[in-house]
Amino acid sequence: MEHIIYLDNSATTKPCKTACEYINQALVSNWGNPSSLHSLGIEAELTVNSARECIAKAISARADEIIFTGSGTEANNTAIMSAISRKSRGNRVITTAIEHPSVLETVKRLENSGFEVIKLGCDSNGSVKLSELEAALNEKTVLVSIMLVNNEIGSVQPIAEASKLIKKLSPNALFHCDAVQGFGKLNINVKTLGVDLLTASAHKIHGPKGIGFLYCKKGVSIAPFITGGGQEKGMRSGTEAVPLIAGFMGALKELGSLEENLKKISSINLYARELFTASGFIDINSPENALPYILNISVVGYRSETLLHFLESKNIFVSSGSACAKGEASYVLSALGLDKKRSDSALRLSFSKDTTKEELALTLDALKEAVSRLRRSKI
Repeated sequence: MEHIIYLDNSATTKPCKTACEYINQALVSNWGNPSSLHSLGIEAELTVNSARECIAKAISARADEIIFTGSGTEANNTAIMSAISRKSRGNRVITTAIEHPSVLETVKRLENSGFEVIKLGCDSNGSVKLSELEAALNEKTVLVSIMLVNNEIGSVQPIAEASKLIKKLSPNALFHCDAVQGFGKLNINVKTLGVDLLTASAHKIHGPKGIGFLYCKKGVSIAPFITGGGQEKGMRSGTEAVPLIAGFMGALKELGSLEENLKKISSINLYARELFTASGFIDINSPENALPYILNISVVGYRSETLLHFLESKNIFVSSGSACAKGEASYVLSALGLDKKRSDSALRLSFSKDTTKEELALTLDALKEAVSRLRRSKI
């Protein structure tokens, strides 16, 4: 297969060797139903429990606080729809204007069912305005949902600081954090963050698609989103996807040191920023303090989709924004105050531990060629 340059790791990552091995083992030899009482079922249950403990350790949680879901989206839906069971305590839900669609669309459902929804703005660096959060919190607030890392620009939100405000001004409110883009990249301690609910998925860290988890702090009671046979302590019915859960564990085991990975990616990101800025025709949209795994750029005057497909023709794969947006205009970049021309020409480059500086140099060469050809075609 011809070499590809893959810079769309925030959409999904290539499954790693250990994840694939764990998946295959579960499919071939550990295929029992973890709810069955015989030895095949018990063996499958042990695999699920091992994965649960592995994930819990990664976020400094207890194993019994981890609920497996079919995706990060399902985990977000479960967390946010829990507000319905708390409506007798209040009807205010607070989130931000730059959340993932799986949060914003679910919050819209709550709004349609009578909840008051407050969407916090962000500053020019894509950071939520804590002063707006403080002003929005009141005794009627039942849920606050703020992402850890923005999926388009990489801005890291002040979750611990937000938690302190919530506990002070709305102590009965639940605090949910969508950590899909931060899990496996940043050191996450749910106690330090002060969250009640936290969500993530496997396919952003070189694991399989179709498996995510919801952290639910012990003592926090929320209603199940999927009911039936009572799996996952009644919180997510349906036979557990043992191969995918095993693959999730395998991906975590192969990640290695998050600190070393972050150090390498920071070097890659800095190189990319310097390289693209020096080109004279590329603007950087991601803030300086963003998670270095994500770099959002603009080639003003050239539409994102056109550039994306030109790069694809060179076996270079990037995104025009969130994969879930499917080419629609970026509400995240608009929230930053960027004009339409800059937003319409934005590309998201997202890195992994396999990304090299040579690949970034080749990407710049391809962008130069794209601009040259498109310019000539206009004449």
